[in-house]
Amino acid sequence: MKLPVIKQLVETYTLEQLIAAEESLLNEQVPAIEIEGYDEGEQLTHAFAAISILQDVQDNGVDVRTALRNYTQRVRSSIS
Repeated sequence: MKLPVIKQLVETYTLEQLIAAEESLLNEQVPAIEIEGYDEGEQLTHAFAAISILQDVQDNGVDVRTALRNYTQRVRSSIS
């Protein structure tokens, strides 16, 4: 998981575009948008993170920076 890649996705694409890309990756297809990553798993991780962040912005009215921080805190708590 690379935060600069996730941030770039959040700033570049809409929620709908990211969801479509995630579905493409899950179906082992090439997404219509470019997602950096070592392999499909990392690309999927980046897409999922960007979707989660944009949903936080949309649902809770927070800014992108706060939503990104919230996401990284959730990830840290889930692995510790």
